Amino acid sequence: MDADDADDPVDNVIGPPLEETTPRGVPDPYYPIYLPIDQAFKTKYVFHHKKGKTCQERTYVFLEHPGGWLCFIYHFSVFMLVLVCLIFSVLSTIDTYANFANETLFWMEICLVLFFGAEYLVRLWSAGCRSKYMGFWGRLRFIRKPICIIDLIVVVASIVVLTLGSNGQVFATSAIRGIRFLQILRMLHVDRQGGTWRLLGSVVFIHRQELITTLYIGFLGLIFSSYFVYLAEKDAVEEGEGKGSGSFSSYADALWWGVITVTTIGYGDTVPRTWMGKIVASCFSVFAISFFALPAGILGSGFALKVQQKQRQKHFNRQIPAAAMLIQCLWRCYAADKSFNSTATWQVYLGENGREGGSGGGIGGGANGGGGAQMGGATGGGMPISKVGGVTLWLIGAFHVNGAGKEK
Repeated sequence: MDADDADDPVDNVIGPPLEETTPRGVPDPYYPIYLPIDQAFKTKYVFHHKKGKTCQERTYVFLEHPGGWLCFIYHFSVFMLVLVCLIFSVLSTIDTYANFANETLFWMEICLVLFFGAEYLVRLWSAGCRSKYMGFWGRLRFIRKPICIIDLIVVVASIVVLTLGSNGQVFATSAIRGIRFLQILRMLHVDRQGGTWRLLGSVVFIHRQELITTLYIGFLGLIFSSYFVYLAEKDAVEEGEGKGSGSFSSYADALWWGVITVTTIGYGDTVPRTWMGKIVASCFSVFAISFFALPAGILGSGFALKVQQKQRQKHFNRQIPAAAMLIQCLWRCYAADKSFNSTATWQVYLGENGREGGSGGGIGGGANGGGGAQMGGATGGGMPISKVGGVTLWLIGAFHVNGAGKEK
């Protein structure tokens, strides 16, 4: 880290500044009290450099947190390239197109390995713009991310398969099987942020009680009904009435039949042949299928509610600038009054989570940011205005009104 970054309040300050310091961002009477937060804070990431966005930062945002048409075109093109390669892998299993598909697949795999290898190195280089990924240990922390591990495995395994499994321009059989598996892993490259899995996990977690209840009752119905069908059909098998490929010769056959029935697949390889077995199967189908179908409805409603919640959050975020402008206008009205001789002592500092709390000379109330800080002779409160990873941006202080030191 160079000397210019030693006093960077964005990356290094973990406590309130001293009273004699004049940190950047303290408003003058005509400066908005709603401090402008640059794009790094808007994207919830603290970058290392202070002089705008460098090429490294722009590359990191473009690859790791895409937004806009250019990012969409790039990532969609990568997805289509992987999909086309997967289609050629499927065509290689058809005898009519095997020779053409194998030759094309060989050169496409070489291009994909070179492309993903170069992209992996660019991602590793661009990650250095974030403070947590700076240096050797920071890069190692970036490599330990699950999606980065998958990318590295795919690139290395593809190189090994192409090197050892190819004979000129024709793949060996084992190499083709390995390439197909790696192409499936490449599909995970599309959703690098895991937004799909996080959304699914949040919906399942919110509705976990309903899902557990329905699955538990459905499972009980499955094992009991399968056992009753097995008892009814077992006697028929012993008497020689139901011998054949579709008979219930064991409890495992009955469980297989029960799973196929409740999932409404119905292969028809195993069916009840006695009247008692058919009666039990009919009652079981009406009862168990209704419970096994409930999780689909629960998850569907959960996804709809989650999307609605995100829409409300976006609407709420649009109202924040309007409220901030109201505070700015009120501050300027007070500051424009000649009889108003207050002195602003608002100061900004970054505090790590768990270290904001305290009493006396610190920020009281921990994360709630209660009063307790002595700033400029007046009692001031703390207010968190932004949260960046494990760091909270606080706005603290007070101002004197006519020298009386009244809290505002």
